[in-house]
Amino acid sequence: MLSAVHAQNLARKVKALFLALAMILFVLGTLVPKAHAEETKLPGVKIDLYEKDDPDAFVPAMKIIALLTILGLAPSIVLMMTSFTRIIIVMSFVRQALGTQTMPPNQVIVGLSLFLTFFTMGPVIDTINERAYTPYVEKAITQEQAFQEAMNPLRKFMLKQVNEEELGAFFAISKLPKPKNKEDVPMRVLIPSFVVSELKTAFQIGFLIYIPFLVIDMVVSAILMAMGMMMLPPTVVSLPFKLVLFVLVDGWSLIVDSLVRSFNPS
Repeated sequence: MLSAVHAQNLARKVKALFLALAMILFVLGTLVPKAHAEETKLPGVKIDLYEKDDPDAFVPAMKIIALLTILGLAPSIVLMMTSFTRIIIVMSFVRQALGTQTMPPNQVIVGLSLFLTFFTMGPVIDTINERAYTPYVEKAITQEQAFQEAMNPLRKFMLKQVNEEELGAFFAISKLPKPKNKEDVPMRVLIPSFVVSELKTAFQIGFLIYIPFLVIDMVVSAILMAMGMMMLPPTVVSLPFKLVLFVLVDGWSLIVDSLVRSFNPS
């Protein structure tokens, strides 16, 4: 009996609470001024598809589409036309040669590669800002002139790093006549040649990085075989020795210094 009475009292209290909340909400809703509600307007988006006789009316729309396309491809353009490709591949080779699996993590590898890219591309970025971005913002040059001024430093950087073998191969594939000088190389030939050259250079550096760690693996494996420990994986034993060697020679500083200097041979 006591439990039933207690349950009925609790139900009455809950109903009273809900009624009180409903009345409060109703009163607050009636107190909101209508003028304030009318002033609060949400922005809308309107898209019209209509026929136009003037062809010049489509030029702004085409420019907007081109700009959105470039913005969508901007990450790929930045990665492929800068030093990022070589740096991140070398960093990945270092991690694999050490045998540390996911140490450093991918986020650290990508972040370090991005900051080293900003560092190595600093002179190019400063030139673009001085000759292209700032004059364009100040309306001293047009869009076409700003684009050309921005591409010139990138062209100079890529031409300095690209190998002549890759340039010759892409000219042979495209069946274009060979230019008299490097300034006449078209971008559609220069960009893929630069990317392939960066891949080739990065793999060459990765091969050199692998050699000392491979020697350690071979020595440890031979010692374990001589001791009859054939069931013990050599990589488990060699990993501490690799880490000690890498720390003693200050490996990260050596690799970063070599990478940065590889883009500035002078």
